Amino acid sequence: MQHSNVKKIPFAEFVAVIALLISLAALSIDSMIPALADIGRDLKVADPNDNQFVIIAFLAGMGVGQFLYGPLSDSIGRKLSILLGLFIFAVGAILAITADTYPQMLLGRALQGFGLAGPRVVSVALVRDLYSGRAMARVMSFIMTVFIFVPMMAPALGQLVLNVADWRMIFTGLLTIAIVASLWFVVRLPETLAVENRRSFAPSALWLGCKEVLSNRIAMGFTLLTGLVFGGFLGYLSLSQPILQIQYGLGDRFPIYFAILAGAIGFASFSNTRLVGRYGMWRLTIFAILSIALNSSIYGLIALSYSGHPPLISLLVYLFLVFFATGLLFGNLNSMAMEPLGHLAGLGAGLISALSTVISIIPGMIIGKLYDQTVYSLVGGFFVLMSLGLLVCYWLHRYGYQDTSE
Repeated sequence: MQHSNVKKIPFAEFVAVIALLISLAALSIDSMIPALADIGRDLKVADPNDNQFVIIAFLAGMGVGQFLYGPLSDSIGRKLSILLGLFIFAVGAILAITADTYPQMLLGRALQGFGLAGPRVVSVALVRDLYSGRAMARVMSFIMTVFIFVPMMAPALGQLVLNVADWRMIFTGLLTIAIVASLWFVVRLPETLAVENRRSFAPSALWLGCKEVLSNRIAMGFTLLTGLVFGGFLGYLSLSQPILQIQYGLGDRFPIYFAILAGAIGFASFSNTRLVGRYGMWRLTIFAILSIALNSSIYGLIALSYSGHPPLISLLVYLFLVFFATGLLFGNLNSMAMEPLGHLAGLGAGLISALSTVISIIPGMIIGKLYDQTVYSLVGGFFVLMSLGLLVCYWLHRYGYQDTSE
């Protein structure tokens, strides 16, 4: 702990509050997936493939916000930064609830993403203020457990709401959760960053830090790699509902299958702690990227033999393997990107997270726009992005990257 004068609340309650704040972003993305078609229909979206912008607009706002909130919290404190983000999210939620045009919906979603970047980024800094070493690892492991379950359950919650109300009620529910989280946070958690430890939000200092991060080839290489991986996953998030729920006719069973596939990422995250100790982050990264590329090339041929509509069981097996490898990558790429930036941890983490999110939006959007009622764009997107990922890995190897985890 950095500040012994900070009043502590019970450990379980602290974990619950932080997990709720961080998981709001995942809940705001995945609970929307079953409602994409209904939103597009009610707001008169001409091209069904444009429904994906409900997700992309949120991620774009979050990408910008992730860079700003870290340095801002170093200047004005953790508590005020998180509350500011939750307020902006609430404004975005109200815009979405009252939307009668698609542009208003997208503006609301962008504000929601920008707002929730605050709790997502600053909550981790808050944990660092209070805990270190094994204690911090314990807190973060509990939080990651929540991350595993939220993507699994969120579409089911969204579908449950749609069974009794319309899509606007999903936003109402998210707004209610944010209000509850805000009140809980205000009443129970103290400010953890002492005034004497705060830093200036001066643009000149930020610019110098950004220049140093952007000029580090290792950090930028892994940032690009993270963006490519997340771009494929974003393409899946955009297409999971039209492919599984509509193309394969799963209907109300869609959230169950979505949860099963999300479980592959959770299983990989759980397995990664042991695998890293044995094989190292770099070897696992190469294995995961290569496996996605090879599986996609093989499954692409299978899809061609079925005119783009292979059996459902084969698609589920393919996606499970892809998402297990994706879980390994999510667990390691950010750590490798941050290795050379220990002296710029806060700014570096925010900038890397922001850049990788922005990079992912373009390929994710292209995969969604190319959807033609087949699995070609999804499988082809994974193959192309991971092939590019292998080229980035080769460049990093040539530049002399050394895995310190081995």
